[in-house]
Amino acid sequence: MQVLQAPSSPHLSIQTSKPPHLTWGLLPSVCVNSSPFSTLHFSLHSQKDQRLLWSPHKRFTSRAASVEVLEFSKSFVNWDVGIVNISVVVGLEFGDSSVSTGTAEGDVLKALSQIIDPDFGTDIVTCGFVKDLQIDEASGEVSFRLELTTPACPIKDMFEQKANEVVAMLPWVKNVKVTMSAQPARPIYAEQLPAGLQTISNIVAVSSCKGGVGKSTVAVNLAYTLADMGARVGIFDADVYGPSLPTMVSPENRLLLMNPEKKTIIPTEYSGVKLVSFGFAGQGRAIMRGPMVSGVINQLLTTTEWGELDYLIIDMPPGTGDIQLTLCQVLNWWTSIVLFLNHTLTSVIGLEPSYIVPLTAAVIVTTPQKLSFIDVAKGVRMFSKLKVPCVAVVENMCHFDADGKRYYPFGRGKNVDKLMVVQQFGIPHLFDLPIRPTLSASGDSGVPEVVADPQSEVSKIFQNLGVCVVQQCAKIRQQVSTAVTYDKSIKAIKVKVPDSKEEFFLHPATVRRNDRSAQSVDEWTGEQKLQYNDVPEDIEPEEIRPMGNYAVSITWPDGFSQIAPYDQLQMMERLVDDVFEPSVQA
Repeated sequence: MQVLQAPSSPHLSIQTSKPPHLTWGLLPSVCVNSSPFSTLHFSLHSQKDQRLLWSPHKRFTSRAASVEVLEFSKSFVNWDVGIVNISVVVGLEFGDSSVSTGTAEGDVLKALSQIIDPDFGTDIVTCGFVKDLQIDEASGEVSFRLELTTPACPIKDMFEQKANEVVAMLPWVKNVKVTMSAQPARPIYAEQLPAGLQTISNIVAVSSCKGGVGKSTVAVNLAYTLADMGARVGIFDADVYGPSLPTMVSPENRLLLMNPEKKTIIPTEYSGVKLVSFGFAGQGRAIMRGPMVSGVINQLLTTTEWGELDYLIIDMPPGTGDIQLTLCQVLNWWTSIVLFLNHTLTSVIGLEPSYIVPLTAAVIVTTPQKLSFIDVAKGVRMFSKLKVPCVAVVENMCHFDADGKRYYPFGRGKNVDKLMVVQQFGIPHLFDLPIRPTLSASGDSGVPEVVADPQSEVSKIFQNLGVCVVQQCAKIRQQVSTAVTYDKSIKAIKVKVPDSKEEFFLHPATVRRNDRSAQSVDEWTGEQKLQYNDVPEDIEPEEIRPMGNYAVSITWPDGFSQIAPYDQLQMMERLVDDVFEPSVQA
């Protein structure tokens, strides 16, 4: 028997009506995942006077080992030595093979925890994919639902097959029923978005810094590839000066409709994909100045009734100007000013606010020429400054086949430039598209290549691109949703910035005192308005919500909502990690 001792722990004895093999000890704090447990009758007594101290409190199943774990805790225990705060953890290893509801559920969860999500590197139980677990012990039937992050998950069939196999291997299981589903379409921070964008999970920009490289072709075929994978998809053509969508797809209704009651735009549709373009507004191509274009794009995007979408593909206009900045999120201290101006315009002046559109990721399209790759670097830097991850680069028109040979009209892939993209910007996902007459013809005919010929070589390349986009968006959402969290047990804010391996802790009071908004710092003089003693040492955040890929919004007990960029959090004074390590001796 192994005993784990906490400092100054009193002697305890455990009495059970039918004792199993026991491993027990005292720990300052224990975090385990709860599950129903078979009924045991036991109590905890003082050795000295046999007074009853605790009755059964919590029961848990440990998925990390083949033991059952029980936890007892009491805030105040009246020992002869005074008041003591302790927790007791008891591990039980049963020799009986009989199945109860608690152990049956534990067996199923333990079996399912063998399945690892390759994108998150964590088992599907820890990821929270297992829902609605039901067990009928009499018939040996087990049913549950696997709720994935997206219906376009490229390995959903593998998940379903593995789940059936591992659960069916349990000796008492006779039948397994697995249902597959996906999480509802919803961005991570929906409350900060206009109504039309609150039910869109991912917004992906397809961009280039040079015209004529096939950006619209990639955007349209990527969208229909994602739809073929099972996702709900929309396309927004952001090029007001030269919209391409009306040429590349042929919807039955080629005009956008208005909802007069809601004053919203109803998108048109083709092959299950929702479409919005200035070319469908009956205006043709626009002749207007930049600020007017930004307003048109903002209106088309934010007032459209997109409904629930897993992916909204934005076909960006070429360049890195006003329109691109309008469609991307604001990253620095201007965010707080924009939010303040939005509130002022709406509540004081009565004007309509402008919205910050959060991009989940970007795909860059280029051609093999060196000049084009120079523009790729320009575009990647723009998205990097805007904290929008670039998940893939598509090199279009890289080669063609003729007379049984493969020709590279612009040079064989410009390997030096590709290497620069990989090394300098860390974008390992590169896709080569060949020159194909069918790809060009499909763009002119109104039927995308992946719809016209889903088994072609080009369609398979787009399928690989679609898998890449799905996996990378899932990773980004996971990283953003867990980047900044509050650990109540240690009363510290844990920070792990996306795309960084570093993890550190901050004191909540330190974060609150470092607020740089107008409420805490005078904008004109720079004088600190929020004083050190204004923030209590024991302050705790009420809620922490992501704001795109660059910051979090922290709500404090006084109702103040603080915008804390990752860059600012990384500069704050940190707590030492070993402060949180429990001093436990084996």
